[in-house]
Amino acid sequence: MKLLSFIANGRASFGAVKDNGVVDLGTRMAGCTSLRQLLETGRIAEAAKLVASTAPDHPLDAISFAPVIPDPGKIICVGLNYRDHVAETGRTVTEKPALFVRFPCSQVGHLQPIVKPKVSDDFDYEGELALVIGKQGRHISASGALQHIAGYACYNEGSIRDWQRHTSQFLSGKTFAESGSFGPWLVTTDEIPDPSRLTLQTRLNGAVVQDTTTDLLITAVPELIAYISTICPLAPGDVIVTGTPGGVGAKRTPPLWMRPGDTVEVEISGIGILRNKVVAEAA
Repeated sequence: MKLLSFIANGRASFGAVKDNGVVDLGTRMAGCTSLRQLLETGRIAEAAKLVASTAPDHPLDAISFAPVIPDPGKIICVGLNYRDHVAETGRTVTEKPALFVRFPCSQVGHLQPIVKPKVSDDFDYEGELALVIGKQGRHISASGALQHIAGYACYNEGSIRDWQRHTSQFLSGKTFAESGSFGPWLVTTDEIPDPSRLTLQTRLNGAVVQDTTTDLLITAVPELIAYISTICPLAPGDVIVTGTPGGVGAKRTPPLWMRPGDTVEVEISGIGILRNKVVAEAA
């Protein structure tokens, strides 16, 4: 099932994709006004039954896509998690995952513009696999970690490279307002039982700039969940962004930055295509 957050007729809701349309679950499931609440209440199976028996309420082209989870409690990002990306940065593989955070205001949905900030021209793409937690837990074992995932989505972890290099900490270049995107929807784990068997490709104006398979992650999804859940409890709706492969614009000669007017796409097999236009920040 493909679950999404959206706006239609001026109202925010959530639902599921069916027959090139959207079944509005927010109007049908009492006590659930968001996808995060659906996950918190453990009602995915109920939603699936409802979708199976209900005609779509809106065509897909009549809605505005929101970030898959507009209101996550946590967005935890993993840096340097593909060897080719580690190599192109001139760094060495760390024993433990490199973690940093983004804030919800830094992300937009599918087909919404991502914003190049006016303080920088060094706006880079990072195509990544994102996972959404569906079951809370602390000190989760790697062997049981996949049971805590609700589903998967695409993520463009837009990065402002010169600000990222201001200090040894990444955060300042990683969470500019509306600089990244998350979507187009969450594909539930019954459709993706093994996240290590996916292909990921990033395209800028149609040209392939990143191309990998998720079995090449240095720290795989189960081990990421085990490590992060040791630091803090994971809750339904939390997002983990698993890292970008080699090919980033900052390490090309000359550098390849995203510019206003560009179109950037992140495509992951079994999920779909996250597509966004780049716009300049308003003066």
